[in-house]
Amino acid sequence: MATFKVRLLAQGKIEVRTVEAADAAAARAQCALTGAAVLAVAAAKGAGRRGRKSKFALGLFLQELSTLLDAGLVLIEALEALRDKSGSDRTMRAVLAAILATMYEGQPFSKALAAQPEVFPPLLVATVESSEGSGQLPVALQRYQHYELRIEQIRKRVTGALVYPGVVMSAGATILMFMLFFVIPRFSAVFETMQTLPASAQAMLWWSGVVEEHGLMLGAGVAAGAAAFYFVVRSGAVRAALLRSLWKVPKLSEVCHLFVLARFYRTVGLLIAGGTPVIDALSLSTKILPPAYAARLALALEKLKAGRAASAVLAEHELTTAVAERLLRVGEQSGDLGGMCERIAHFHDGALDRSIEMFSKIFEPVLMMFVGAMVGTIVVLLYMPIFELAGSIG
Repeated sequence: MATFKVRLLAQGKIEVRTVEAADAAAARAQCALTGAAVLAVAAAKGAGRRGRKSKFALGLFLQELSTLLDAGLVLIEALEALRDKSGSDRTMRAVLAAILATMYEGQPFSKALAAQPEVFPPLLVATVESSEGSGQLPVALQRYQHYELRIEQIRKRVTGALVYPGVVMSAGATILMFMLFFVIPRFSAVFETMQTLPASAQAMLWWSGVVEEHGLMLGAGVAAGAAAFYFVVRSGAVRAALLRSLWKVPKLSEVCHLFVLARFYRTVGLLIAGGTPVIDALSLSTKILPPAYAARLALALEKLKAGRAASAVLAEHELTTAVAERLLRVGEQSGDLGGMCERIAHFHDGALDRSIEMFSKIFEPVLMMFVGAMVGTIVVLLYMPIFELAGSIG
């Protein structure tokens, strides 16, 4: 959403209104609904910052719209009711006004959604478009809501499995910095008056001197490095490189593979169940796949268009598992390929849960041992000079 200043002619007077809309055309259409003549549309200053503060509640919109349609309202009436209900939510009102403006021109609901790609994903547009001819729009919206819920559950499970290692590593780094910049300098004061010192004590005294003379510079360097690491990791190229490296970890790559397949087959099942042809459903699903998988699916689509069976082609391009291939074959024979894709996704969900649990049981203790060993090494180094001095005295 962005903010626009619209100059218009209403009742013989020129007015300037502030409008929230997806783009200038949507702002113009929104003002035209009031019967005024739009003279000019310009982006307001600071529109990008204000536009990011309010996000369109897609899940709530779909839930309320399907409820109103089930209650017997026609689509236009349901959208008008939601627009009037939005109240002070300018983002919701602007999006619904743009949808209604497109539909008043005689365009279908799917076209109105496709006109705002930053709000409505292509998968939702395809789902709505496939249901418009059959009159099953409420069912299609509910099916998409269920799809988003399942994908979000999978995403939370995968994210949750990565949160704990991140917290442990952050805590270990914090403890390490505390010991390096606070504990060691104070502990080394014990050895300052001694004439003969072992190598470990000399190293501690040297580090204490560095911290005392350049402590602020070192602290600023550590903070700057942490900030740089944070911003670098957030960049698209670095995140893509990190993801590629994760795919090379043996056990973790299996978890990632199951996640991709579960999402892929759930998307294909949703589209086929809504009436989308198989090839079109697979083509739309390309957008949710990682680049390597998308490239393999593109090759598979060429063979599918030549008339080959989906089960054989997807297995040939490593887009199935042994179980998924057999279930696809059964779906082709029974004519229920969409339902079978949903079964495949459900099966992979269970396998994904087991893989995540196994990964957590193995990786978390290893990570704890690594952090403990790192902190323990510093503690041993702290007391090593005392042990050596005691041994030399004895």
